[in-house]
Amino acid sequence: MTNPASSSSPPETDCLVVASQSRQVNRLTGVQILATGSYAPENVVRNEKLTELGYDADWIVKRTGIQARCWATDDQATSDIAYEAVVRCLDNGNINISEIDLILLATITPDQPTPSTACHVQRMLGSDAPAMDIGAACAGFMYALITGMQFVACGTYQRVLVIGADLMSRTVNPKDMKTFPLFGDGAGAVVIGPGTPDQGFHSYTLGADGNGAQLLHMPAGGTRCPTTPESLIQELQYLTMDGRSVFKWAIRTLSDSVNQVLDYAQIKPADVDLTILHQANNRIIQAAATELGLNKDDVFVNLDRYGNTSAASIPLALDEAYQAGLINPNDKVLFSGFGAGLSWGSGVWQG
Repeated sequence: MTNPASSSSPPETDCLVVASQSRQVNRLTGVQILATGSYAPENVVRNEKLTELGYDADWIVKRTGIQARCWATDDQATSDIAYEAVVRCLDNGNINISEIDLILLATITPDQPTPSTACHVQRMLGSDAPAMDIGAACAGFMYALITGMQFVACGTYQRVLVIGADLMSRTVNPKDMKTFPLFGDGAGAVVIGPGTPDQGFHSYTLGADGNGAQLLHMPAGGTRCPTTPESLIQELQYLTMDGRSVFKWAIRTLSDSVNQVLDYAQIKPADVDLTILHQANNRIIQAAATELGLNKDDVFVNLDRYGNTSAASIPLALDEAYQAGLINPNDKVLFSGFGAGLSWGSGVWQG
C-alpha cells in the first residue's frame, strides 16, 4: 500500500484488471489509495460519565473493550463530520477538491431522507462531482470502496473520494443498557486513483443475508413503519439489536469471509502485515483473530477510544494506522466489515 502523502501518478488501467473472479470472491487491482483522513467529534464521553445514567463502567469495558466514545454536538450532522474528515484527507494527500471526479458516502445516518448526504458534502466542499450515498451499515465503507474502485479500474474516473460517516449517538436509546454504550460518532475518508497491476484488492468478497434483517435494525422511520406519535411513544425510532445472535453471526461470518479472501489470494494469516476489522466489539475482534490464526499484535484496535462508529470504523482506523506509520509500501492489509443487513465485506489489499 502506497504512502498516501507521497503518491505519484501511476499508469492508467482498464477493466481487464477485474476479470479474474469467481461467484463469491473477486480480484480488483490497478487501484491505489492516494490519501486518508478522519475526524471524531471533540466531545469525548468516557464510561465513567455513563454511570450517571445507571451504567456500570467496568461492565462496559469487560463486555466490549470500549472505554470512551465521541459524540457530536447538537448542531452537528453527519455531513458536518464527513466534511471534516474529507478536509483532512485532501490536506494529507495535497489534493485539490477540483481533482475529485466522484463522491461516495457510506452512511446509515443521513442528514435527511433526501437529498443524499453526499450531495450536502459536495456542496460544502465546493465540488461539482457526482455524489451519492451507499447504505450497508457497518459494512458500508467496504461496499463504497469497492464501488469506487470499479469506476477507477475501468478508467471512468481518475480520483474517487470514498467516505464512511455515521452519527450513531442519535440512533440509540439511552435506556437500552446493551446498545447505548456501544456506539460513537465519527468519519473517515480516502481518495483512490489508478495504480499498478499489483495494487488494490488481490481478493475481496461482498455479501448480504436479508434473512437476518431483524437482528439489527431501526423499526420506524421508513415507509414500512413511518414515524408517528405512536411509534415515538413505543420508541421504535431507535436501533435495536439481538446482541447474542449478532455476536455469534459476526464471528462466523467474519471468519468465513476472511478465510475465503486469504485462500483466493493464496496468503497465509502469518503473511498479513496489518488487519483492520470493523471495530464493533473487542471480544469479536479477538475471537476472530484467534480462530483465523492472525498475529494479534498486527490487529489494529481503536475501539477503546471511539466505540462502534459503523461505516466510519474502517476508514477511521485506516487513517490512524497510516498516521502511526503502521502501513508501508507493498504491505498486505486485511480488511473486514460486517453489520446490519445482514451485510459484510472482506478483502486483502496490497499496494
